[in-house]
Amino acid sequence: MKQRKRPADIYMRFLRLAEALRGLPSLPSLDPVEERILTLVARASQEQRRLSVRDVMAVDSIGSPATLHARLKSMREKGWVLLVDTEDARRKQVELSQAALQHFDRLSECLVEAARKP
Repeated sequence: MKQRKRPADIYMRFLRLAEALRGLPSLPSLDPVEERILTLVARASQEQRRLSVRDVMAVDSIGSPATLHARLKSMREKGWVLLVDTEDARRKQVELSQAALQHFDRLSECLVEAARKP
């Protein structure tokens, strides 16, 4: 008797494929706070919204301003984000690095692959 596939099977395959990505040489790993910041920056980028360092530091649901500032610095050193000058020299815009965009491309490929397999 053939076992019926559940929608959760696709997600489980995706997790397995995404985990395999972690073993490949790429960017240094992120802690949970950095992951949340990365998601925030990625969503703003997808929505074509500008996100400044101050905007990130104001998201108190992720952490205190000092914690967020330290994590942004860490993420920049790890190569996940860039701080780009704006028309106001005192403000920096937070953007995904090219390497972070490639990481999301690889995750997207994992999702497509997981959904494709029977």
